[in-house]
Amino acid sequence: MAGHSKWANIKHRKERVDNKRGKAFSRAVKEIAVAAQIGGPDPNANPRLRLALQKAKQINLPNDNIDKAIKRGSGQLQGVNYEEVRYEGYGPEGVAVIVDCLTDNRNRTLTEVRTAFTKNSGSLGTDGSVSYLFRRIGQIIYAPGCAQDAVAEAAIEAGAEDIVTEDDGSIEVLTESGSFHQILEKLTEAGFASDAADMIMHPNSTVAVADKNAEKVRKMIGALENCDDTQHIHTNAVFED
Repeated sequence: MAGHSKWANIKHRKERVDNKRGKAFSRAVKEIAVAAQIGGPDPNANPRLRLALQKAKQINLPNDNIDKAIKRGSGQLQGVNYEEVRYEGYGPEGVAVIVDCLTDNRNRTLTEVRTAFTKNSGSLGTDGSVSYLFRRIGQIIYAPGCAQDAVAEAAIEAGAEDIVTEDDGSIEVLTESGSFHQILEKLTEAGFASDAADMIMHPNSTVAVADKNAEKVRKMIGALENCDDTQHIHTNAVFED
């Protein structure tokens, strides 16, 4: 099936984050540490850590930073302990937004996230206020220029839940949450290295925004991304460019 290109949205977000290399490194280090803390320091036995390492290598995080993050997370080195926190709310035009953070100070993070919402015509909600509009699934993205038919065939064989081919030549592979890591590894082994892959909160329905409304939503998302502890942002907004 065809739809709005997820690659375009991911590309824009990656460019914004990559332009702030220090922030990108910080997010990668936090994710590695938490993955090691939850599942242990061995990536062969820890799918979340394997994925975190893959994303860290994509942004060229130095090996020394990676090693220290694993050791801190697994208790081999002293360091800051991070916890996962989720915030939910609404933005301009009623779009639903979920912000996933890793923090060592809940009060600081809450203040930053709330400010980003309220200063950009949004409102921070309570737990569960918008999460019912989403479901947790795996998302694997291949950029324009990929072999769409071959990727789609391999994804079907691997057990993907859905495949979305786009007019720009990109492709989105969706998986059930429990089979994400297995399908990602099967596709990689088949020679199809992804351009982006992660567990996401996928909207059950979307809200189209365009022109000035799209600018308002993007501005709010940008403010949330700039919060020090933000790791992921999920929204049901679709930008009509």
